[in-house]
Amino acid sequence: MRMLTHERLDVYRLSVELLGEILLIIGSLPPGNHDVAPQLRRAAMSIPLNIAEGAGKTGAQDKRRYYSIARGSALETGAIFDLLIAWRLKDREGLKRPRRYLERIAAMLGAMTTRV
Repeated sequence: MRMLTHERLDVYRLSVELLGEILLIIGSLPPGNHDVAPQLRRAAMSIPLNIAEGAGKTGAQDKRRYYSIARGSALETGAIFDLLIAWRLKDREGLKRPRRYLERIAAMLGAMTTRV
């Protein structure tokens, strides 16, 4: 079975794994705090979607633009994690694994925006 261009990228696969972690986090939020859930979902979904779109572009400038947007969404997701901690909805330990995903994703996308 053939893979689409973006499916070959480690950063794409990692961002999809992160999305699975994010959905678990959203599902575990206490009742009455679901106002942050849609923003977290959108930010996390934006990462693999922009990676896929960037991988499909033929020009280096277009690729860089989409990879840069994906990196921005990863950083936004990290900022939402900080809010969850500040609001005492999650603790640092509970976000350790998804934060490691974000660190790797942001680093990979940073490298991709400079070498494309």
